[in-house]
Amino acid sequence: MIKTKFTPLALLVAAATAPVQAQVIMSEYIEGSSNNKAVELFNTSENAISLDGYTLSYYSNGNTDPSNTIELSGEIAAGGTYVIANSSAVDAVLSAAQLTTGGSWYNGDDAIVLRNGDTVLDSFGQVGVDPGSNWEGNGVVTKDKTLRRNIDITTGRTTFDATFDPSAEWTQFDKDDFSGLGSHGTDTGGGDDGGDGDDGGDDTPAPLVCGDAATAINAIQGNADESPLKDQVVTIEAVVTADLQEDNQLKGFFVQSLANDMDDDSMTSEGLFVYYKDVDVNVGDQVRIQGTVQEFYNATQLGNVTQLAICGSAEVQAQMLTLPVSEVSDLEAVEGMLVRLSNNMVVTDTYNLGRYGEVGLATERLYQGTQVALPGEAANTYEAENAKKYLQMDDGSTVQYPATVPYPSTTLDAYNTVRLGDTVSNLEGVITYSFSKYRLHPTQAPAFINSNERTEQPELKGEGDLRIASFNVLNYFNGDGQGAGFPTERGAKTAEEFARQEDKLVSAITALDADVIGLMEIENDGYGEHSAIASLVAAVNAESANTYAYVDFKAPKVGGDVIVTGIMYRTDTVEEAGEAAFTTEAPFDYYNRPPIAQSFRKLDNHEEFTVAVTHLKSKGCRSSKDDNADLGDGQACWNAVRTQGANAFADWLATNPTGNDDADVILVGDMNAYAMEDPMRALEAKGLSNVMTHLDGNTVSYSYNFSGRMGSLDHAVASASLLAKVTDATDWHINADEPRLLDYNLYQDYDRKYAKPEGLYADHAYRASDHDPVIVEIKTEAAEPPVDPRPVIEAGQSFDVAENTPINTAIGMLKFSDADADETPVERFIVTGTSAISVNEVGQIVVAGELDYEFDNRIEFMVQAQDSAGNLSEQVQVVVNVIDVKQGDDNDDDDDSGSLGWLALFAAPMALLRRRTK
Repeated sequence: MIKTKFTPLALLVAAATAPVQAQVIMSEYIEGSSNNKAVELFNTSENAISLDGYTLSYYSNGNTDPSNTIELSGEIAAGGTYVIANSSAVDAVLSAAQLTTGGSWYNGDDAIVLRNGDTVLDSFGQVGVDPGSNWEGNGVVTKDKTLRRNIDITTGRTTFDATFDPSAEWTQFDKDDFSGLGSHGTDTGGGDDGGDGDDGGDDTPAPLVCGDAATAINAIQGNADESPLKDQVVTIEAVVTADLQEDNQLKGFFVQSLANDMDDDSMTSEGLFVYYKDVDVNVGDQVRIQGTVQEFYNATQLGNVTQLAICGSAEVQAQMLTLPVSEVSDLEAVEGMLVRLSNNMVVTDTYNLGRYGEVGLATERLYQGTQVALPGEAANTYEAENAKKYLQMDDGSTVQYPATVPYPSTTLDAYNTVRLGDTVSNLEGVITYSFSKYRLHPTQAPAFINSNERTEQPELKGEGDLRIASFNVLNYFNGDGQGAGFPTERGAKTAEEFARQEDKLVSAITALDADVIGLMEIENDGYGEHSAIASLVAAVNAESANTYAYVDFKAPKVGGDVIVTGIMYRTDTVEEAGEAAFTTEAPFDYYNRPPIAQSFRKLDNHEEFTVAVTHLKSKGCRSSKDDNADLGDGQACWNAVRTQGANAFADWLATNPTGNDDADVILVGDMNAYAMEDPMRALEAKGLSNVMTHLDGNTVSYSYNFSGRMGSLDHAVASASLLAKVTDATDWHINADEPRLLDYNLYQDYDRKYAKPEGLYADHAYRASDHDPVIVEIKTEAAEPPVDPRPVIEAGQSFDVAENTPINTAIGMLKFSDADADETPVERFIVTGTSAISVNEVGQIVVAGELDYEFDNRIEFMVQAQDSAGNLSEQVQVVVNVIDVKQGDDNDDDDDSGSLGWLALFAAPMALLRRRTK
């Protein structure tokens, strides 16, 4: 869509920028993967120029106002370059840069304008126009490419709103080709593969004569990083060791010295790459070649080939190579040579297996430096040793996302995979150097050995009775929750992809068989019927033998990020035992996701515990600065923010945010910090110990793989009381060890141009995410029954008392109990139903009125105890039996009735009166 509406300000600026003779122009444009973006400026003049007042502005999506303006500084030498790079780019870009900055950078459909004050000096793209995904002209595109300004262009393009054809002034190179950065006007290799051999003169070159004197390859290679014969025309005679001449390959071949031409210097290579495809050669051909010595991407090659003659055939014996080397630079001595590795190698990286046919190999599994060593010197030393053990295997193809994946030896599919930790034998090929890595281009098919078997479920001792897990579900976004609403901000692009993603996650979660699961990277869309967490739990329940529920934090969103953490739990084993809690207070208002926590009670033994979930700031360097920049200690960017988050999380947990004060606490989640980094040591200092480290006695666990290095970003840390109950823990390696090619996506690339080959998807657990789940097994202890603070009076109590017993006489002791008498003792007893009997504060039954057998020989009343906290017992009935006491029972034989009869008649009315007033 083209947008041509300009603001008055934009029109004014455009009018004020009449063409001028620019002395500084843009000479290279890099729009690479991730944050690999850079602009190179070139000083066309004969004098140094101060860049004070110069700016570089980016205009995104057809806007006429810049989305980012960078103020330049410093000086650009005469005929020199000045590189502005994204601060999160790779080292190959940053090492060439004079200025690095974060913030919002351009994409392939954005425009760039270089100004000195208000004067436009140069432009790239067309301001005010949205071309779609990129500008394109004659096959030259501006997205995912490196473009270099043609050498004959010395004046900037000052009409920044004019139609833009990138092919008019720019030459296209591959994505992430940084070989020419910082050196405009010099030969960057790879371009001229010989042509017709015309050197521009009138004389026909003398024909090549096989066997004549020739320049030795070891003299071309030299024993330094760069050839001593660079830019010189030479003639060599050598043997072809690897043929990669096709257009979808390297467009050239490798040669190696004849036996008689080799020298005794172990530091000089006897191999060389020839960039030439016009004459077909085969492995074993002895060839004589005339061409120019070049350095292409820091590798020596022969280019601008003018003549090639095939002189016959010969054999080359592969040189034995053993890793690790003493220094990485030692591989320079075999650059371009045919080698055979003396040792089997271990697969350490498959990230670009499906894209470029690359497999990272090493002598052993390699760990992140800060997983096993303290940040700083120790971690950097460890990483330096890693580099000596590593070699990249490359199929030599330049095709991105080929229909056939080259490794393993048989076809890669969802069930026949290449896992990290597998071993590779029969390694023979040529060594080359490109994209900052030494590579092996195999000349024989390598043999893959399945040394790291998949497991169908986590392998644990099974001694516990409670499982707590942590699982990063890789941007689980469910659209509108009703089958539509795709694409979403993250995650699956279509409903079909979402179904594939969900099936894999459900397979993994059901196999975990965990009682409580902490979730990361789930859509932050609340807890309603159609929310992401409701969708995931419903899907699990449809397939699992267990029944799960999720913790409802009763908020439309938790924090401001698009992703959030969550908790799901088995309703047949645990129940919530506190209030679901979270906080968005600093440092959880930005960067670190808000902490969440919920307490649970185990149904069978009433054991209580608290589960908290975290997801700290990632290691990406976008907009990082000061203490949060990459300090070179192995902890990458945002370490200060993560450490602050770890400390604050522990402090928040210490306040018992769920209202449950049980000491058993476990914190799980994606800490984005390896085991020896500052955030993990901060948690340890706060009393939350790393469960895996505690069990293993070391830090060589892993849940993630980055750049061929293993490490744990996902952790479980526990309080001392809970740690004592842990019986086992493991990372279930269903994701980190698997090629990303096996995930749920239908396409291999972000722009969805390259569909995945058939057979790579299955609805099993493998590559359900990029992080491995962590599972902790716990042996709980039966909790003591809760104390009922209410007093208890024993039922069925009765007492006997003789009639006419004096008032205030204690006739017995009430039987009662009080479980917490030490804290809240019984203070009084409440009697209802009689006034003749009372119970005092210690529980004695006391005569409170006159007792007469003839009037009432059984007194029934209710008693209730009350303690100092106001707790009341149940009302209990108590009986007092009044015993008849007769006068003169021991003189029954004497008949005194005659003499006393008149007294009885006199007393009768008095007795009636007494009873009536009782």
